[in-house]
Amino acid sequence: MSLFNYTYKDFFNPIIRSMHILGGSASIPEIEDAIINILNLSEGSATEIYKGNVTKLSYELAVARNFLKKIGLIESSTRGIWALTSMGTNTLNVDPDEIILIAGNLFSQTEIDSSLIENEIALEFENDSNSEILELEWQEQLLKTLKTLSPSKFEWLCQRLLRELGFINVEVTGKVGDGGIDGKGILKIGSVLSFFVVFQCKRYQGGVAAEEIRGFRGALEGRADKGLFITTGHFTKEARKEASRDGAKFIDLIDGLQLAEKLKETGLGIKTELIEKIHVNVEWFDNF
Repeated sequence: MSLFNYTYKDFFNPIIRSMHILGGSASIPEIEDAIINILNLSEGSATEIYKGNVTKLSYELAVARNFLKKIGLIESSTRGIWALTSMGTNTLNVDPDEIILIAGNLFSQTEIDSSLIENEIALEFENDSNSEILELEWQEQLLKTLKTLSPSKFEWLCQRLLRELGFINVEVTGKVGDGGIDGKGILKIGSVLSFFVVFQCKRYQGGVAAEEIRGFRGALEGRADKGLFITTGHFTKEARKEASRDGAKFIDLIDGLQLAEKLKETGLGIKTELIEKIHVNVEWFDNF
């Protein structure tokens, strides 16, 4: 039985509120964490899977953000940061039904039956290249493919990715009983500072728990400057808190959706096609 009783409409105001709390701009994980706190969601509700690797919470928030973006309350950058627009900055609460009606009319450019609005918008999101829903589709396809790789092949892929991201001397160790350490490398910052990094890379379907982060941290103590945990799954709220716990060595985290973005960014197994879109300027001919 589902623990998640919210739909995207329930998140319009929490998103706006969370972004005000976070200073007007935030990453998707920051927004999710803030909303979990605002709504006091249980760990079970926050991590319930919608499809594949995507949680129900992440999916409903993605739909809600697209609605708010469509009517001009929030905007996003190419780096995945969301921000309140000037209109959003001056907005504290909205009527969810009114938001759906306005968005529906913007999509169709004409008044449409309110009972058809959600289906109309769903189709628009599926065909909108800037829609988060479309992003989730290719990311899910990629993660499904990654989960079919053998553990050793996935470790080699992570090794290649880290090299593409600027790491040097990257090695896959994969020793049994090595506390979860799958490899190591060196990250050089500005040709001046060097950090010795050990990493763990796991093909997970669900969430990585806090105890796994603690176990990894214990394995890297005295052996590296930094720890990096890469997974095809996601990190629970408690795992993220454990990774940045005060007084403990910080663990950097890359979850499935971030991994997909990094593979896209480096062109590893991802091909991006730009589609030419041609518009006829009728007014130009009228004034010719």
